[in-house]
Amino acid sequence: MATGEVALIRRGIMLLALAAAMLMPFESSAQAPRQRPGAPGPVFVPTPLPSITVREVQVEGAQRIDPETVRSYAGVRAGDQIDSDKVDQALRTLFATGLFQDVNVTIQGANVVIRVVENPIINRIQFEGNRRVSDEVLNGETQLRARHVYTRTRVQNDVRRILEVYRRSGRFAATVEPKVIQLPENRVDLVFEIQEGATTGVSRITFVGNQNFSENRLKEAIRTRESRWYRLLSIDDNYDPDRVAFDRELLRRFYLSQGYADFRVVSSVAELSPDRTGFFITFTVEEGERYKFGTINVVSQIRTLNADDLRARVISTEGDWYNADQVEATVNALTEAAGDLGFAFVEIRPRVERNRDEKTISITYEIQEGPRVYVDRINIVGNVRTLDRVVRREMRLAEGDAFNTSKLRRSRQRIRNLGFFERVEVTNVPADAPDRTTVNVEVQERSTGELSFGVGFSTADGLLGDVSVRERNFLGRGQDLRLAFTIAQRRQQIDLSFTEPYFLDRNIVAGFDIFRVERDFKNQSDYKSRSTGFGLRMGYALTEFLSQNLRYRLSYDEIFDVGTNASPIIVAQPGQTLTSLIGTDLVYDRRDDRLDPTSGYFIRTSFDFAGVGGDSRFIRTRLAGGYYYPFWEGWVGSVTGELGYIRGLGQDVLIQNRYFVGGDNLRGFATSGIGPRDAISGNALGGNRYATTSLEVQFPTPVPPEFGIRGLVFADVGWLNTLDGQMAGVVVNDSNAIRLSIGAGLNWRSPFGPVRVSVGRALLKEPFDRTETFRFGFGSRF
Repeated sequence: MATGEVALIRRGIMLLALAAAMLMPFESSAQAPRQRPGAPGPVFVPTPLPSITVREVQVEGAQRIDPETVRSYAGVRAGDQIDSDKVDQALRTLFATGLFQDVNVTIQGANVVIRVVENPIINRIQFEGNRRVSDEVLNGETQLRARHVYTRTRVQNDVRRILEVYRRSGRFAATVEPKVIQLPENRVDLVFEIQEGATTGVSRITFVGNQNFSENRLKEAIRTRESRWYRLLSIDDNYDPDRVAFDRELLRRFYLSQGYADFRVVSSVAELSPDRTGFFITFTVEEGERYKFGTINVVSQIRTLNADDLRARVISTEGDWYNADQVEATVNALTEAAGDLGFAFVEIRPRVERNRDEKTISITYEIQEGPRVYVDRINIVGNVRTLDRVVRREMRLAEGDAFNTSKLRRSRQRIRNLGFFERVEVTNVPADAPDRTTVNVEVQERSTGELSFGVGFSTADGLLGDVSVRERNFLGRGQDLRLAFTIAQRRQQIDLSFTEPYFLDRNIVAGFDIFRVERDFKNQSDYKSRSTGFGLRMGYALTEFLSQNLRYRLSYDEIFDVGTNASPIIVAQPGQTLTSLIGTDLVYDRRDDRLDPTSGYFIRTSFDFAGVGGDSRFIRTRLAGGYYYPFWEGWVGSVTGELGYIRGLGQDVLIQNRYFVGGDNLRGFATSGIGPRDAISGNALGGNRYATTSLEVQFPTPVPPEFGIRGLVFADVGWLNTLDGQMAGVVVNDSNAIRLSIGAGLNWRSPFGPVRVSVGRALLKEPFDRTETFRFGFGSRF
């Protein structure tokens, strides 16, 4: 056969084979993946297909979804060229929509047939077995919702989110099982069956590598606690990975404050016990060498700023153990001092030189001129109820001011001191211009309305109860409105008070009080007193820490129920008097906290003048002060004192206006226990001059810190004498002698209110003084 004929026959056979291949139906299909969550998507490997022209695209199985939508997702239209790659891409795209449980693509001649099985629609989502976490919280964490498309991947993702919620609350034994209830019309109910399990606590905390500090000391430095029965009101004994990570930082801070500059946490490992009821946490540390402060210098790179003017603000002392907290505090103090001298744009950089041979760290505080940055804008967010101006007026910075870090910290402190917010964050971020910064104030409001009922007991007033209604942020304006009733064995009181912190839109605190107070002094002086009236007050800041208060008080005072055996001096007191009094206070306060100070000092002077009308005429002065010093971690020493003098103007000072000392202001002595006293009846008569001083040290107790129990030791000194209204034939015991008492006590910040217990002994006393050994006070509001 000729060569040409052979070639022609071969070409004919190839054409027939190609025609047969085109006539044979090609099918490519894939099932919806049912693999584990997070596994890669299905890989489609269709049989190789020559490119053909699509005559028609048919969609089968679509119920809710329009066929045209399926064609759009597939990307295949009549007239398009299709091959293996385009079929593969269509399958991937359709699966990626999450709308379909199964997809099958068939090529029949020149037609493309897409068969789909739609994923069901969720009719309802329910949670069962969740008692510790509410449905609202779980709904906020999960992504699936009613009328969303159901997919197994999304369900498994929500299961992981629910488990994470329980892990954050310390329940690592929790399990979640999703159940699907089939409904007509391709709908399902989704039920998450939850087994919450017990709280996964911290069974044991262990430290490896600590040579200079015991495990108990390091356990106090971190936040996580070992599970104990008495930690019912705390969650710190529940395992929390974020808290453990924070504990690493707390350990680092602790060691740096003790001079271990090379310290590092090698690892922190948490192992779950086999029964999944507790974690064993192990911290591995390297302490390194301990350093002392070497040379400490202050150098100014600003020509007009003398470093010697700031040297007194350095907290550290050469030769002391190195303390990173003191370095940071010194930087803040130098920045604040430079700002007070008019240098708003300063940057303090501590240059550290470590001598490993001598184990010293020398520090040079370099004062450099920082970039000139001004406040462009102040944004306040998070205040739903509180007006912006209530927050803004506490800011020590305003738009256009030179930015100052110390003023920013002071602004944060002032906003927190309002007591209106659960959380306060004050930060600054760059603005559009390079020399501008934006200050963001983010707050989270707390409830400021109070309806409180209280019970308590004190040695001075006996058993007591009170009811008060108070709104500390009235109408969101920062105003304070309070109505209170107190009923005790030896005191009954009702008062209504209102305070406007910014009177007439100025930095002036103004308010009024309406009161009625009845006191029982039968045990001390054999009489009762009653006072009814009102008061006006106003205060304003002279400087950042110096303030002055002005007040006026008008009261109708009564002395009644005088005993038959009472002192003639008390019997001679007028039964009813009208007192019209004006007064002023001057207060300089540098304490870190007014309620529970640990450092700083304060000085307060007051002056009262009664005689602007009324029956009582006198002048009265007082001077008080205190100094607080943290001389060891958790140990706070304080020295407080007070002295006063009252003098009648053309008349004797009435007994209700005199000073009484003993009890709370002189422990170891009974209430009104010292001072002038009737020699026959033993009634306390009060005095015109007094002075008290208290030296006290508060310290932590071996009881776990979460109990809030602190110990104290004290030494109190007091003196009271001088009596107006001496009567012939009445013998009055009086003495200029100084009294002294010492003792110890406990302060407990209990869940039911503060508890105060002290035991004192009078060392220096007069025969006619009245003493007491035990003093107790308890108060609660709920």
